[in-house]
Amino acid sequence: MSLTLRRAAAPPGSDADPATLPVRPARHPGRLLAAVPALLLVGQFVHGLADNPGWDWPTFARYLTTPAILRAVGTTLELTAYGTVLGFALGIVVAFGRLSGSLVLQTIAWTYTWVFRSIPLIVQLVFWFNISYLYQHLALGVPFGPELWSFRTVDVLSAQGAAVLGLALYQSAYAAEVVRAGVIAIDTGQFEAAAALGIPRLRQIRRIVLPQAMRSILPNAANQVIALLKSTSVVYVMAIGELFYQVQVVYGRNGRVVPLLMVATVWYVVLTTVLSVLQYYVERHFARGTRRTAAPTPLQRLIRRVQS
Repeated sequence: MSLTLRRAAAPPGSDADPATLPVRPARHPGRLLAAVPALLLVGQFVHGLADNPGWDWPTFARYLTTPAILRAVGTTLELTAYGTVLGFALGIVVAFGRLSGSLVLQTIAWTYTWVFRSIPLIVQLVFWFNISYLYQHLALGVPFGPELWSFRTVDVLSAQGAAVLGLALYQSAYAAEVVRAGVIAIDTGQFEAAAALGIPRLRQIRRIVLPQAMRSILPNAANQVIALLKSTSVVYVMAIGELFYQVQVVYGRNGRVVPLLMVATVWYVVLTTVLSVLQYYVERHFARGTRRTAAPTPLQRLIRRVQS
């Protein structure tokens, strides 16, 4: 015979009722101990920014929004936009070439990616800037046959055109791998079901494959766009008036190197922040298929916390 002792249930509303016990958050003294020195370091850094005269904030404020700097910011955005659009358009073609069942297309696409990822961007830009040394004339016509239309390379490919070409080709090699990774992340059953329904191949890619792959593509694609934005500073070697080049011109005249570099830094931070915000909302848009309701935005969460 065995005996089992059981505690009598407490009547509702009594002090022993768990439902009436106060709920207190867990204490984390270690977090407080770690936060204090971190805040002290941040405070010292901010104090150094405000107190050190070497930063020369008046010069920084004077040049931050000058017309020359704003035009340079516009040029930087223009190079980024062209490089992104052309790079991802070509990258999608290269990605599906690597995913093709044709050995020839696979080999060409792999070689393309290998070459343009292996050569540094600055080398590619200088090469395209001097392409007229190798090819004085470009022509359209029958392969290995007569030329129908010929023109001089220097008349077609300007410095900015060479910069866009170099940025787009460099971006396309990385974009191809980003797109390929997103496509192969899709379950193969999706392709089999689409084929069983008799859906044409192009419609499969446009309506089934890419919408699902976008959730995997977007984070890496956004990183590539931000990296391209910062990589536009390399085109200063081609004397194109983008942000970094214009900053160099200004501090070359007045000798105020640090405040002018801070001008470029702040503009790059602002542009990167804008791209990051756009990335968040685009990712939120394409995440609609994975949840019934969209996740609240940071602003909505802040409003709810204030109201509560």
